[in-house]
Amino acid sequence: MTNLPRTQHIVASGLVAAVGVWVAWLSFTGEPARAFLFPRIISVAFVALAVWTFGKALLGKTKVGPGLGRIATLNILPGIVVMLIYVFWAAQTLGFYTASTIAFFILLSLYDPAPHDAARTWVKRVLITAGFLAVMYGLFALLLGVFTPREILF
Repeated sequence: MTNLPRTQHIVASGLVAAVGVWVAWLSFTGEPARAFLFPRIISVAFVALAVWTFGKALLGKTKVGPGLGRIATLNILPGIVVMLIYVFWAAQTLGFYTASTIAFFILLSLYDPAPHDAARTWVKRVLITAGFLAVMYGLFALLLGVFTPREILF
């Protein structure tokens, strides 16, 4: 039982490294190649960091805390479900910016500790989401020229 945090760290970092390698593979095999230049650069950086973290976890060179308990896991679970829906369905179906806006607003609403019965906090969440979308659009569409999934709305 004392190795549980280390085992959790090895499994989590291994999963992240595996997903990173998968995303990097997708970015290097996707067409048109010009559309995947930025994802290639970012994915290679993330794979390097993820493999490094996984290697440190395997060697026992990382400082791990008490591990992820049942309550923390249950708190994280709704966010994981939202992100899986976003990645595997919403971004392709609704379009990148629409799906990103909806996913961000849901995540912000789920994890914002501010009261959910006050109109003022909902206005704040809408404004933060609008600011997030503006930054995402400015960064990806205007500055980097990244091709994003486009569907129903944009």
